[in-house]
Amino acid sequence: MTTYRNPNPKFEHLLPLSTKWKQQIAEWLQEDIPSFDYGGYVVGNNVQTATLFCKGDGILCGVPFANEVYHQCGLSYEWHVDEGTFLRPSETDSGKIKACTVRGQVKNILIAERLSLNIICRLSGIATQSHITIKKAREAGYTGIIAGTRKTTPGLRLLEKYAMLVGGVDTHRYDLSSMVMLKDNHIWATGSIRQAIKNAKTVAGFSTKIEVEVQNEMEAEEAIDAGADIIMLDNFNGPELQAVSQSLKKKWSGKRQFLLECSGGLTLENISQFLSNDIDIYSTSSVHQGCAIVDYSLKLDQTN
Repeated sequence: MTTYRNPNPKFEHLLPLSTKWKQQIAEWLQEDIPSFDYGGYVVGNNVQTATLFCKGDGILCGVPFANEVYHQCGLSYEWHVDEGTFLRPSETDSGKIKACTVRGQVKNILIAERLSLNIICRLSGIATQSHITIKKAREAGYTGIIAGTRKTTPGLRLLEKYAMLVGGVDTHRYDLSSMVMLKDNHIWATGSIRQAIKNAKTVAGFSTKIEVEVQNEMEAEEAIDAGADIIMLDNFNGPELQAVSQSLKKKWSGKRQFLLECSGGLTLENISQFLSNDIDIYSTSSVHQGCAIVDYSLKLDQTN
């Protein structure tokens, strides 16, 4: 018997079965209507349809979260484009693309409107920024990993990390339990890089990687010798970064296995000069902090 395996599973299959993120959406709806829905009273409960239009170029992202908004509002929906598709309404005569049709009581459509748009616009912006960043990195000849950071908006980490994946970049660690990352404060509080790594190894176990942030080549060598899995070269400049990374890879070749990560300073404007294939991972918050949204609107269908 042949078992079929989907070569391109949807990212929505990553979402946990637990109701935590669904409860979060319920709380957002409650935040929007803490008491009376005055607008809902005005329009009533007759059944209508509405169209979700994409009005800005970018990757569609956030579909499962918008679907949950529609579901909790008692609406049906039909998507006309797949999540992850790069939409270009600027190339159409109307300047917009029909992304989804929503149907249900009109008051509920209006309840779902703003929350679903906020989610879609924000996550599409992150996915688009992530896509553009990794695309430019590949065009510049970089073959390693571009990763987001843990500098996500409180309460929105699941959504923002999801958008990074849809856009094509690595999510890095999800939280403090995902990987041991020993930064400068950990080192100063412990007394040395070697002692900090030793302490981490007593509890992390074989399945949890240990990453250490270093300020110079000497600290990097101490971390490698002590058994760190990943060395983060923090805020090194371009020439220094390339020189140190090449030196470390050459010196420790065949002696220790480790990855080199660079954090800080990567932007779309400097990406072609910044990247070096001696660095395995570039982590950046630029794919999710301060990036532009992608414009969407939800409009009731007009009947003549």
